[in-house]
Amino acid sequence: MGALSSGLTSSLSFLIQTLGGLYIMAVLVRFLLQLVRADFYNPISQAIVKATSPLLTPIRKVIPGYAGIDFASLVLALVLQIILLFVDAALKGHVPTLTDIPDALFLSTIQIAISFLKIYLYSLIIIAIASWVAPGSYNPGLMLLHQITEPLTKRVRAFIPPLGGLDFSLMLLVIIIMSLLRFLGA
Repeated sequence: MGALSSGLTSSLSFLIQTLGGLYIMAVLVRFLLQLVRADFYNPISQAIVKATSPLLTPIRKVIPGYAGIDFASLVLALVLQIILLFVDAALKGHVPTLTDIPDALFLSTIQIAISFLKIYLYSLIIIAIASWVAPGSYNPGLMLLHQITEPLTKRVRAFIPPLGGLDFSLMLLVIIIMSLLRFLGA
């Protein structure tokens, strides 16, 4: 009976971590879309706004944005990440206490940074593959990925311009992001 209960706990933990992680990613993508002023009328932008608004709208009443930075989204992502840590710890038999909050805050901040890096990493890889498979094609998802990554790639292109039609900015950014992920222990 212990193995069955352990399996159910493990499965429940996986399900909660996966769904919670996906929602946190949606909140972080919304933060990035607002930061880079991406196309609000893109259908994917609209879906992200609809999915994140129920939790984000009340927080915005308390935590306003400033200079185009949506602090409410960051706070929501951080709080949700802390909740996920506590739920996971509770499922594994550890009852979280108030003394666990500083550690949870630190680990959650690291996890949010890792999530941002992964968003950029996957976006750059998808853009690179799409440029090989279907160059010049239009897709709402690709347009958003371009809008999210363009501020970074533009800065890298200032130092390493395209050579012979080949843009090495994506490759360099992928290497930098992967190094940062290794540093953060992802």
